[in-house]
Amino acid sequence: MQQIQLQDIGLTDYNSAWQYQNKLFQQIIDLKLVNRNNNTAIPTPNYFLFTEHPHVYTLGKSGDVNNLLLSEKQLQEKGITFFKSNRGGDITYHGPGQIVGYPILDLDNFFTDIHKFMRNLEEIIILTIAEYGLKGERSEGETGVWLDVGTPFARKICALGVRTSRWVTMHGFALNVATNLGYFDHIIPCGIRGKAVTSLEVELKRKINVAEVKEKIKKHFAAVFNAEFVLSEK
Repeated sequence: MQQIQLQDIGLTDYNSAWQYQNKLFQQIIDLKLVNRNNNTAIPTPNYFLFTEHPHVYTLGKSGDVNNLLLSEKQLQEKGITFFKSNRGGDITYHGPGQIVGYPILDLDNFFTDIHKFMRNLEEIIILTIAEYGLKGERSEGETGVWLDVGTPFARKICALGVRTSRWVTMHGFALNVATNLGYFDHIIPCGIRGKAVTSLEVELKRKINVAEVKEKIKKHFAAVFNAEFVLSEK
């Protein structure tokens, strides 16, 4: 059973969190290169970061900037930052009330299959929201976790976007718990027109304890990846 070092870094601006992720990501890659070049087998670490970001729109490396519907001036007026990220996917919003999870894993420690990795992340969220009585689903060709797929009421509750290199992952998922969904009105979320977004609190019509949701995510993550979490410091 693999160990994953768990760090909850709290409310962190997107750029700082990205730099920290990248530092851990690069350390794992560098160690893998040392192992390969020296014919050694030093174990590579795995990390999982919980965080929450101030208002920010992030654009994936293959995304279309035209899916951002605000000018630079309007972004400043609304107190929203914009960041071009190196993850996959298009544009999304991060903000208070949203649980962001960043698995920085060496998939050589688990399985070398990016498709399976993405489906596992979706499965973790599907299992988590099932505990609240919600039926999360996958939508063909549209990464993430959705409700009421195949109906006019389809809506996304969790977005996913990752980067991988040498089987090391970074970035991850963003689950809307108590998110102000109005911020999604200023973008075409994930570049998908005509689809709504939602949150746990909107669906359940009550306040949700974010710490409780994190515990459920941890439980399902450990089970799906056959791993155990150990607390570590940043």
